[in-house]
Amino acid sequence: MKIHFIGIGGIGISGLAQFMHFNGHEVTGSDISDTIITKKLRDLGIKVTVPHSASSIGNQDLVVHSAIIRPDNPEIKAANAKGIKVLARREALVHILEDRKVYSVAGAHGKSTTTAILTAIMSGSAIIGAESKAFGSNVRYDNSSDVLLFEADESDGSFLNSNPYCALVINAEPEHMEYYDYNYELFYDSYRTFIKSATCRVLNAEDNFLSTLIDEVDAHWLYPSRDITNI
Repeated sequence: MKIHFIGIGGIGISGLAQFMHFNGHEVTGSDISDTIITKKLRDLGIKVTVPHSASSIGNQDLVVHSAIIRPDNPEIKAANAKGIKVLARREALVHILEDRKVYSVAGAHGKSTTTAILTAIMSGSAIIGAESKAFGSNVRYDNSSDVLLFEADESDGSFLNSNPYCALVINAEPEHMEYYDYNYELFYDSYRTFIKSATCRVLNAEDNFLSTLIDEVDAHWLYPSRDITNI
């Protein structure tokens, strides 16, 4: 499949772009300026154009864009005019992750660190929201395994589309409330839905919200003050 990523210089979109590139798809992308990330993508053989331009859209099968890209973006308009399917990152996750055994890490803070730690103790591919010092990238690709260690994002509700086999929630503190219309019930219900959609669950029993689910959800409950020692 030919896939074009708009906003490919962002840490989230670049991770998906690399993963699909390693998975054998023909990947291109664009952004408003060059960065260290776009240089690394070019070094991998991914064509990146700067800035956004309608000419970047040719015969792609799919266009994926980051959350900040507006509908009047010239590449979005060009893709729509050509009848090419256009998906926001959160919508694309459903398709990109659907055939993977996803260990999806969520929480207000500590997601990148936790996902990186998992890559040190588990095999499989990984998409992290930061560069791992262990393998010098935000993506590790392992073609021999269907396991994917994934840093999920609650800021735009996209963690709900991460197809979690295992939901690991390290905390559920209110953040990015503008996306949830400052509705705390909606915010916490999103976490509840994410957790219940997984077969396996690892949760922080000392988090104020997560602890209310102890009698409601079957999970591996961790007590950081007791279980994490000798750091």
